[in-house]
Amino acid sequence: MEVEQITDPCAHHGEGPVWHPAWPGLRWVDLLAGDVLTLDRGTGEVRRAHVGRVVAALRPRRSGGAVLALERGFALADDDLTDVRPLGDLWDDPTVRMNDGGCDPEGRFYCGSMSYAEEAGRGALHVLEPDGRVRTALDRVTISNGLAWSPDGATAYYVDTATRRIDAFDHGGAALRARRPAVRIDADLGAPDGLTVDAEGHLWVALWGGGAVHRYSPAGELLDRIEVPASQVTACTFGGPELRDLYITTSAVGADRRRHPESGALFRVPGAGLGTPVAAYAG
Repeated sequence: MEVEQITDPCAHHGEGPVWHPAWPGLRWVDLLAGDVLTLDRGTGEVRRAHVGRVVAALRPRRSGGAVLALERGFALADDDLTDVRPLGDLWDDPTVRMNDGGCDPEGRFYCGSMSYAEEAGRGALHVLEPDGRVRTALDRVTISNGLAWSPDGATAYYVDTATRRIDAFDHGGAALRARRPAVRIDADLGAPDGLTVDAEGHLWVALWGGGAVHRYSPAGELLDRIEVPASQVTACTFGGPELRDLYITTSAVGADRRRHPESGALFRVPGAGLGTPVAAYAG
């Protein structure tokens, strides 16, 4: 598959791409800068909105606007990301931050945490319910990363990067049950980071340190490897008017910029597959 670089290396730590037709274009985060980036679908311009000290993930709201995961909690914002209303910190430990997340089909917003030092078991997977309550879905997590659901919503896929696995859960209502390995990734291929699931149920996972995105069947069979000209590949999603283009974010954190000067750029694979519409927060 042909990979196109479609921006300059505009993010220090690009993460969490989201395509929502009501937004001006693809959005993703420059996580440690606290900025949301928007690629204007008309002009190709990248616009930057500062929303907090850290912004780990965002999703659209069904009622309009966006839900955000900031350094230590959640926030609501308008569509332009100029009115940001934090919902309060979930912890006061400055050594732990939010990292990655997404919404389930019922509209709950999940986001996981990690310690800045990547210490084992310091993170958790938090859930913002539509009524504003917050609960913990998983604890003793090290680097909470990609989270996505199967097209029928019955299976949730989750990455704690330190395990080098994509795990599957049975999903029903508010519960994640019956955790089991779905994909194991060898250390020499990189570490699993953000992921998405396409309309056929295939898993697409970014490989941190691996310079690639892999596509797996639900049974865990490797189907495709997409080489990316940046080592720290962080996340991917489908976008474009027909949800057929795969967008890939990258980071400059820990990258050798002499070997990979494109680190921090946004990439696209036209016609890679067929995605599903992003699930929105119901609150």
